[in-house]
Amino acid sequence: MEILSTVIIGLLVGLVARFVKPGDDSMGWIKTILFGIGGSLLATYGGQALGLYRAGQGAGFIGSVLGAVILLFLVSRLSSK
Repeated sequence: MEILSTVIIGLLVGLVARFVKPGDDSMGWIKTILFGIGGSLLATYGGQALGLYRAGQGAGFIGSVLGAVILLFLVSRLSSK
């Protein structure tokens, strides 16, 4: 059940991140889910490194969306060159 909830939250975070970030991000559902999960991980571990979160404490929904937007921005910059 934990994996299913991770996939669903990843999909929601990925969809919101694609909506928030300007530009055309044409990708499928799998990439959207992976960007959402990756954004959550980036926000969690980046927040722990910056002292925003304690160990074992995960990022919230907004932090996950910000992490996913950062990932989308980086991938779009790297792939355009």
